[in-house]
Amino acid sequence: MNRSASARRYSASGIVGKSLVRSLFSTVHFRITGERHLRPFRDSGRPVIFAFWHGRLLPLVHRHRDQRAVVLVSEHGDGEYITSVLERCGFGTVRGSSTRGGVRGLKGLVRAARQGHDLAVTPDGPRGPNRKVKPGVLAVARMTGLPLIPIGVGASAGWQAESWDRFLVPRPFSTVRIAYGRPHWVDRHAEARDLEASAGALARSLEELSRLAGDSAGS
Repeated sequence: MNRSASARRYSASGIVGKSLVRSLFSTVHFRITGERHLRPFRDSGRPVIFAFWHGRLLPLVHRHRDQRAVVLVSEHGDGEYITSVLERCGFGTVRGSSTRGGVRGLKGLVRAARQGHDLAVTPDGPRGPNRKVKPGVLAVARMTGLPLIPIGVGASAGWQAESWDRFLVPRPFSTVRIAYGRPHWVDRHAEARDLEASAGALARSLEELSRLAGDSAGS
């Protein structure tokens, strides 16, 4: 398939994906807790890094649509489709990961942070292991100086894919719970021991918030 045909296919997938997301979440009720942890940064206009498990992305796409947050998207094959849907939903994207294009992805996130954008990073992405914090998210926090805001997501009813991340699709007319946690900071001069401690603290926060949100997937 030539480049122009591929571009049309990705564009079409973005249009369809946005429509499906909008239709699904028009029937879903949201319950939000912990916004007090986010409010000081909103009031001051300072960006943050949203950190959440890879499999809980979809409800957050709707919740934070059209806010121009910048999402790190894998350079694997399905990344073009994900990028198209995210951009149609009002997100910016940076391609890269901790396994492919990592340096480029990190530079793109740092550049977006300096421009005042929120960032969104999945600590266990792009290919797992599920719910294990990898170093990439800590590197982003250390280089940007921005706080990590952990998020837990759960649904009263939904489908979970047979994928490594147990990707969640809430059922129509379900209740989605989103829990924001206390900010985590990573010192610019953090050493390996400090980063290990930060990874453990972030993982514990994410699991606690997941329980609060009613997410029963587990590690």
